[in-house]
Amino acid sequence: MLSWDEFDEEETTTAPAAAPGAAAQPAQQNAAKLDSQAAGSVEESRAVAAGDSAAVARAKKALDDLDIQEGLAELEGESARVQVGDKQMINARADLNQLVPFKYDWAWQKYLDGCANHWMPQEVNMTADIALWKSQDGLSEDERRIVKRNLGFFSTADSLVANNLVLAVYRLITNPECRQYILRQAFEEAIHTHAYQYCIESLGMDEGEIFNMYHEIPSVAKKASWGLKYTRSISDPMFNTGTVETDKEFLRNLIAYYCVLEGIFFYCGFTQILSMGRRNKMTGTAEQFQYILRDESMHLNFGIDVINQIKIENPHLWDAAMKDEATQMILQGTQLEIEYARDTMPRGVLGMNAAMMEDYLKFIANRRLTQIGLKEEYPGTTNPFPWMSEIMDLKKEKNFFETRVIEYQTGGALSWD
Repeated sequence: MLSWDEFDEEETTTAPAAAPGAAAQPAQQNAAKLDSQAAGSVEESRAVAAGDSAAVARAKKALDDLDIQEGLAELEGESARVQVGDKQMINARADLNQLVPFKYDWAWQKYLDGCANHWMPQEVNMTADIALWKSQDGLSEDERRIVKRNLGFFSTADSLVANNLVLAVYRLITNPECRQYILRQAFEEAIHTHAYQYCIESLGMDEGEIFNMYHEIPSVAKKASWGLKYTRSISDPMFNTGTVETDKEFLRNLIAYYCVLEGIFFYCGFTQILSMGRRNKMTGTAEQFQYILRDESMHLNFGIDVINQIKIENPHLWDAAMKDEATQMILQGTQLEIEYARDTMPRGVLGMNAAMMEDYLKFIANRRLTQIGLKEEYPGTTNPFPWMSEIMDLKKEKNFFETRVIEYQTGGALSWD
């Protein structure tokens, strides 16, 4: 390490020789400037060591001048420890930085369950899918249409859900244990988008075509557009709950995204892809969709619980007009998904057709209506695909195309037999 004397010597020996005559004066000035800078650096180092440098003094003065009372007031809240009764789903005054005590144990349990179900797309073997997709006679045109349409819709849909969570829902939910789950859900949405990209890339699809379907294919675009209209106002950073009007607006968003986008719009596509897996086709893609469906089932259940808790805590929001509006939202979503089914299945394929899918979607719509306390609108409708219920049940074993996952857990810990 160079000493200051060595530093001066090095500067002297390495500096270019001064030109004769007038050129010597600037060289002398430069040498004097370097000596001054070195002396100043030594003095500043000594001042810092002594704890009284100019920078330290300025920092201390800035802290003294800073008005932190407002920040302290925000941290202190009501100047008391948070009690369970202080917590609410929306418009709570309790300190959001205090996770415990829990008011909603179910929210924390869902967070733990989500962490236990962690997986990553690269863990799924896509070799068989690639060979089948590249084969000239491996899949029919109708089957290829289903794969492309669903990857096109889902690659955008999960991004829409994630944006809504991060930009709006997380900020407006005023319960820390629910926020903890929302953070986990947002990460899972990122994994799902990653999974679709991984499938698209593995199969060598035209990425521009697939990722732009929500702009170019009417049955896909209508679903995306329907969901986006319920995000516009609450994604404004200036939007806040606290009035009947704004609280209802937020409730509409939750119904749109949990009950319709994740609760209805996903079901035609999931059924189609998983039906392919049951027939030993596109098994890697089907495996990814099964993991995604299990995540989404938990998202849906969480959202239903949040909606119902808001209703319990704010019964004035759930008036006749709001009930009718929620019913209409679910019926609109069902009709859009029926149109999507007809577009993706113009003919019968994979042991199903558009008429069967319409029955299934009406069955799902009845479930969504009753889950938030509304009456069925399609009485007598039954489920034509009972095997879907088994796949969605997290307690069931995975059992299709000759593989079985038992309670799938963190990456690398999958147990196969």
